[in-house]
Parts: sequence; structure tokens; C-alpha cells
Amino acid sequence: MTALTLEAAKNTGIGVAVGLIALMLLTAFVIKNVTVKLVSILIIGGFAFGIWTQRSSLQDCADKVRARAATGDTTELTCSFLGSDVTVSALPIP
Repeated sequence: MTALTLEAAKNTGIGVAVGLIALMLLTAFVIKNVTVKLVSILIIGGFAFGIWTQRSSLQDCADKVRARAATGDTTELTCSFLGSDVTVSALPIP
């Protein structure tokens, strides 16, 4: 499994959210049926919102890991990311 840095994850989250918003606008322009248009916009908008909230959840987890590392606590911390629990070990700051 490849490692993903905090910055890369945050930038990916922003890119995906922006892409989904662009897709939502394109869908609104292309689809003519009002009901299908509204449902499509709500679904894609929900995905964009979900990605955005995961980005802030990732930042909160990183802040907790940094706080633990600053105190020298190296116990594992479990964070949730995209519905999966991720275990993170804090390395002490020299």
C-alpha cells in the first residue's frame, strides 16, 4: 500500500470536489428533463459535499497526530477516512 501525505490528500480532495461541481454544472446544462436534472445535481452535489467534509476530517486527524507527537506520545490513533478506519502512529518530534 502506498503512503499518501496530508498535503497530497488535501489537494486531491479539493480537485475531486471541484471536478464534481464542474460535472454538476455540465449536467445541469446538458440534461433537459427537469426531474432528472434536479436528481442528478443533488447526487453529484452530495458527492462533492462528502469529499469536502472528508478533507476537513483528514485535517482534524492530522492535528491530533501532531499534538500527540509534540507530547512524545507514540500510541496509535484511529481516524476515519472515507468510511474506513485508519490507524496512525505518531512519531515523536526530535
